[in-house]
Amino acid sequence: MDKELKDIELSGGFEWTPGSPWPPNHNIEHSDAWYDYTRNDPDRENPFTDPKDRERAFKVTGNWEERTNWIYESPDNGKTVYRRVPGRDPSTREEVIIDDGRTNKPEPNLEYKSQKYEEDAGIKDLKDYISSTYSGHYTSEQNNTQTLDLIQSVGDAESFCRSNAIKYLARYDKKGQAKRDILKAMHYCLLLYYFSGHTNNETPTRGYETF
Repeated sequence: MDKELKDIELSGGFEWTPGSPWPPNHNIEHSDAWYDYTRNDPDRENPFTDPKDRERAFKVTGNWEERTNWIYESPDNGKTVYRRVPGRDPSTREEVIIDDGRTNKPEPNLEYKSQKYEEDAGIKDLKDYISSTYSGHYTSEQNNTQTLDLIQSVGDAESFCRSNAIKYLARYDKKGQAKRDILKAMHYCLLLYYFSGHTNNETPTRGYETF
């Protein structure tokens, strides 16, 4: 009986359907919609118990960063900090960029020169960050559809990107991840730029505010 209950749990907690194999096949590849536990109740807690399923559900619902119970590790007494998801191989850990909002701030430079505020460096950081996000999208060789594609298909892409840009700017540095918050907001602004059709329009060279 315990094994049968475990099989039910691993299959998502659903009862067995007559005619389907028993025990259930636990290696079924589910769509993102299967993991969207908030589609009928925005306040519902993540019901998945398997670490990989739980991680994917958080990513699908957009609660990945905020609601993952990260395990933090430091091999050098706090100089370098890593984090990883509980239940995952320690080799999957990622470095945490600690930004207290005070370090490495530039001194004022009153001389005029093009891109004196290192906009080119910021653009490069943004490009590197965006490239890193594509490794976390749930696609396959058979299906390249991302969650954002589905949001676009129902006409909500612009409002979704605008809302997320506001969210990450509003929470700036409240979780000790100031640089990541800015990069995420910039990414969503860039997506908003795309979904609102501005990549296909001529860019004006006059009329913008100067500093």
